[in-house]
Amino acid sequence: MNIVVCVKQVPDTWSEKKLNPGDNTLDRGATDPVMNEMDEYAVEEALKIKEAHDGEVTVLCMGPDTATETIRKALSMGADKAIHVLDDALHGSDAIATSLVLAKAVERVAGADLVILGSESSDARMSVVPAMLAERLGLPQLTFAKEVTVGDGTVSIKRLIDDGYQVVEASLPAVVSVVEKINEPRYPSFKGIMAAKKKKVTTLSLADAGVDAAQVGAAGALSSVVGATPKPPKSAGEKVVDDGAGGTKVAAFLVAQKLI
Repeated sequence: MNIVVCVKQVPDTWSEKKLNPGDNTLDRGATDPVMNEMDEYAVEEALKIKEAHDGEVTVLCMGPDTATETIRKALSMGADKAIHVLDDALHGSDAIATSLVLAKAVERVAGADLVILGSESSDARMSVVPAMLAERLGLPQLTFAKEVTVGDGTVSIKRLIDDGYQVVEASLPAVVSVVEKINEPRYPSFKGIMAAKKKKVTTLSLADAGVDAAQVGAAGALSSVVGATPKPPKSAGEKVVDDGAGGTKVAAFLVAQKLI
């Protein structure tokens, strides 16, 4: 079983996010970079499938130099090798460009049976890249999986929906996205961390991947941020002392806020 698992480096959800004033893209230097939480579940599921069916897990990441930390974490969890698409021209890429680059990189992995992703990234929360990637690869898509079962040439999932789940099955190869209910990601062991330092990481430029630089980056994006204003600081609330008219004052405040 040859599995490719896509991972992304994102700002820590607890850190304050800022935009570069020059181009309104994410200021990565102002945030603590971490592996996208949903991708940890994707890595764990890929490892569980590998352990059940043998094979190999390849980590695929598109990102700047700092994304190496995220790649190494996935390798320390137990993945076998990695591909890092690294090119300055990728700066400012949107989801459509991202899916193109990932598709070209996946095509370089010979005999990939399964491509697994987290259902969304914590910095965008669009949940569109798995479907876009499947479309570009011409493969079946099985999204929002809370359980994955691999059979003889097939993959079946329980797809999470509002009132339960749907059972969806497709032939391999296929693209699967997973939700956080699917498993409990393992912690990298000391042995795994040390072993990760020796695992192969192949770095690809856009030219290596066969992608035209004009199709990616801010210039190739179909959407852009034209302006941003920092959220104003919280102001002190108004304290109402009940001198007999407290209820009236509270009601007047709620009316002014159009809450009643």
